[in-house]
Amino acid sequence: MPTAHPGDTILVTGANGYIASWVVRRLLEKGYNVRGTVRKAEKSEYLKNYFESYVKQGRLEVVVVEDITKEGAFDEAVKGVHAIEHMASPVPVNDNGGDPEEFIRPAVDGTLGILKSALKNNSAIKRIVVTSSSAAVSTVTPEARTFSEVDWNELSINEIREQGRQAHPMTKYRASKTLAEKALWKFYEENVKKEGRVTWDVAALNPPFVYGPGIQEISSPSTLNATLKVWYDFVYSPSASSAKPKEAFELSNSWVDVRDLADAHVLALEKVEAGGERIIVTQGAYVWQEWLDIANALPSSLVEKSSSPLPKGFPEITAQPQSLTYKIRYDTAKKQRILGVKYRTKEETTRDTVEDFVSRGW
Repeated sequence: MPTAHPGDTILVTGANGYIASWVVRRLLEKGYNVRGTVRKAEKSEYLKNYFESYVKQGRLEVVVVEDITKEGAFDEAVKGVHAIEHMASPVPVNDNGGDPEEFIRPAVDGTLGILKSALKNNSAIKRIVVTSSSAAVSTVTPEARTFSEVDWNELSINEIREQGRQAHPMTKYRASKTLAEKALWKFYEENVKKEGRVTWDVAALNPPFVYGPGIQEISSPSTLNATLKVWYDFVYSPSASSAKPKEAFELSNSWVDVRDLADAHVLALEKVEAGGERIIVTQGAYVWQEWLDIANALPSSLVEKSSSPLPKGFPEITAQPQSLTYKIRYDTAKKQRILGVKYRTKEETTRDTVEDFVSRGW
């Protein structure tokens, strides 16, 4: 299958999002042209201002796709592009015992919508890269476990079938990501492998929690995207952090810096071997207290610029690093073999994120 090259035009859906904004930036910096979609016209103004020089060069355009779940929503947007980064996935803000379909249908229909529009309107597309999630791979288990790309989160799907509206909001979200990615691969199998109806292929990237400085429109801490807001509340905000019990700082998960994930997205367009693959993109595991320890070890010249003293958490949790338990780990052999991304450390991500918060006057 052909791959993308600088000079090609790449469609980035949900271009004003946390991860997508960095993908747009990386693509432009590498010499690609970008067509980004947003849901409302007013959402395009910040992007146009941030990337003003590229807009003037004619290398960035922003178009409105109001409802990505509507049939044919992307029909016009896909015309004339060489590849697609599908990153838009609406998630209900407040669940309140809602129908799981309110999570599932937008995720599934949005993914299938971009594929159907590409199939119908652009035979010259080379590849479609879809942002999935490690939520489609791993399950929450009491024992520590290492997951790989062969694993699927069937547990969350079963739980929403059994519990319906009573299922936890995160269970509904995790199920939606799993079902959306399953729909992607079913479409790929039926239209590419079996029928040979298209000349393009697909790739799915499965990141865990994503942290690092944001370049999307942010007016206050309350407007941070979900994962970065969690990091802010744990590591930077004394009031939010102090309200959490000690057990919260012992919780573990895996993470990746948003800039490294953006690099992975670009490489997934360029690497022949990425076609037809789902790839877990993660730097590694953590417990929350590690982030606090690192933040408090930053140079005093930086820490003193924050509006409040950084929270300390419970340093005794990490006093004996060898005793830390990382419940969820991922096998990253495929990621290294295919993409070869060099990942930032927790120290680098912490420093850059704190610098960003300080620069905003927080």
